[in-house]
Amino acid sequence: MKRIISMIGKGKYWGIVSVMFLAGCAVGPNYERPQLDLPEAYSEPAEGWKHAHPSDERIGETWWISFGDETLNQLMTEVDINNQNLKAAEARYRQAQAQLRAVNANLFPTLNASTSVGRGQSAGRAPSGQLNASLSAAWDVDVWGEVRRSIEAQTVSVQASEAQLAALRLSTQTALMQAYIALRVSDAQEKLMVETVDAYTRSLEMTQNRYQAGIITRADVAQAQTQLESARTQLIDLEIGRIQSKNALALLVGKAPSQFSVETVDTLSLEFPDIPVAVNSEWLERRPDVATAERRVAAANAEIGVAQAAFYPSLTLSASGGYQGSRWSDWFDAPGRVWSLGAGLAQFIFDGGRRSAMKDSAVAAYDATVADYKQTVLTAFQEVENQLTTLRVLDDEWRSQQAALNAARDAETLVLNQYKAGTTTYLNVVSAQTARLNAENSTIRLRGRQLTASVTLINALGGGWPGLG
Repeated sequence: MKRIISMIGKGKYWGIVSVMFLAGCAVGPNYERPQLDLPEAYSEPAEGWKHAHPSDERIGETWWISFGDETLNQLMTEVDINNQNLKAAEARYRQAQAQLRAVNANLFPTLNASTSVGRGQSAGRAPSGQLNASLSAAWDVDVWGEVRRSIEAQTVSVQASEAQLAALRLSTQTALMQAYIALRVSDAQEKLMVETVDAYTRSLEMTQNRYQAGIITRADVAQAQTQLESARTQLIDLEIGRIQSKNALALLVGKAPSQFSVETVDTLSLEFPDIPVAVNSEWLERRPDVATAERRVAAANAEIGVAQAAFYPSLTLSASGGYQGSRWSDWFDAPGRVWSLGAGLAQFIFDGGRRSAMKDSAVAAYDATVADYKQTVLTAFQEVENQLTTLRVLDDEWRSQQAALNAARDAETLVLNQYKAGTTTYLNVVSAQTARLNAENSTIRLRGRQLTASVTLINALGGGWPGLG
């Protein structure tokens, strides 16, 4: 080895070293995205479907604008600024970027400087001082691509971290949207119950007047009183749902419940976004969870190369130079100057199967990420299928519910007129008013379900579709 180093120092083998370096290749498999056997179309009727190939394309940033609510827009802005989970994810993303810079540094040689001052005595000699100063450099040449594979793994890990941040942002926005819809549904139900209590109060007054006039029995008054108190109870109970929705919104925008409030509105005024007739499966490319899973596959593939590189010898080039002597003036004399130049090869001969085990572990980890990726894509298709079906069914249900509501209102009006004319009992009035109230409540809840389903579809598609927001 000394002879080889000496010959390298004389320049005889620099060509060999250069060839080793320049021809150095990154061992291990090059990455190819796993192939998926995907359907050409969703089961819901649609045209123009294509295979989905997940990518890192960013999701839409303002999809919620399509719901036409200024308060909602303001809350979404606060989420991006103050949500603590998003802040944590953003910090982890910056951490991944810093780790990538650290791994990149392994491509470059290290340079160290040292100085020392001492005094000592050897047998038979007078005490003397010793002054040393040196500069050394070392470079682990990445002949087999271990460092480059590590950089590749960390690069895609940074991309995965970015996709995770996008996934968390989208899920947080979706959660806020769902909580806001629940809040507005509670507001609409509260308005309905306030109107119902007012109507039942007037009905009670009417029955009391008719009872005092001797037209009806005390039983009618008791039924009206029971109906009114039951409506008041339901009105009070609605407060629980609204407070819980408000507190959920407070948490999402990074505030304590006592520091957060949302003004009550009279109607469920959120606009229903236009769902496209054909939802292209290619839009799944924007799902950040799919992008995250795919990037993890790429990182695991690079780790196989890192494990494979451990089987090959490592090459280290080193050089150092400096001055030493008992006096400062000795540094300027030729005997005081020292230097060295060398190269070293290191190779494991026996490690008890450790490297083989590490490679097997890397291959197994890769297989696991491939399976996770495929499962994530299949889950994405399932979620879109579910929401497309839900929206179609809810649309049919909405039309039926509108007919039921109109019928319930007509029936209530007819029965009230019959009761005033003395041709029916108040029990029939109670039944008609209860049916109308239930129909009104069902209509409000159904609209809330439609809005929630549309938000869930937007989330399932990774941020909606072209033209949304």
